[in-house]
Amino acid sequence: MLKKANLSAVLLSIVCMALLTPSVLASVIYTWVDENGVTHYSQQPPTQEQQKAQQLYSEDLEPSKIGYVAPVKTAAPAEISESEKSAALIKEKDAKQAQAICENAKHNLDVLMTHTKLTRQEEGNNDPVAMTEEERLAAITENQQRITLFCDKK
Repeated sequence: MLKKANLSAVLLSIVCMALLTPSVLASVIYTWVDENGVTHYSQQPPTQEQQKAQQLYSEDLEPSKIGYVAPVKTAAPAEISESEKSAALIKEKDAKQAQAICENAKHNLDVLMTHTKLTRQEEGNNDPVAMTEEERLAAITENQQRITLFCDKK
């Protein structure tokens, strides 16, 4: 009786091992390159648009290092904006004015970053008006751009 139980256990373990072997777990992997040059891998069959898919079988693939290299998009030459053109013209014609704009922008940025409750004066009205947070953030962005355009990079 004990031998029959041992034989059943051995037979059951052999069947389990056979089911868990890599050849049983092998699957089809589809690979294709899209119109942007990106290689795709999927276990789902590709759609009609990607008919040039190649079938790979997982048991034929050799393991390699884990990780990937992200595709790099080639950047077109950057166009010079109007503000960059005018800043370059001012720097070329009047270096003192460019330096004054740089120093003024640095001072304004320091004040904007240090204080949160600021007031400003509107044209034609001498009464101070409280500056909203949105206006403060816009002024910060504007002064950062002026620093980028007019201050020398060291």
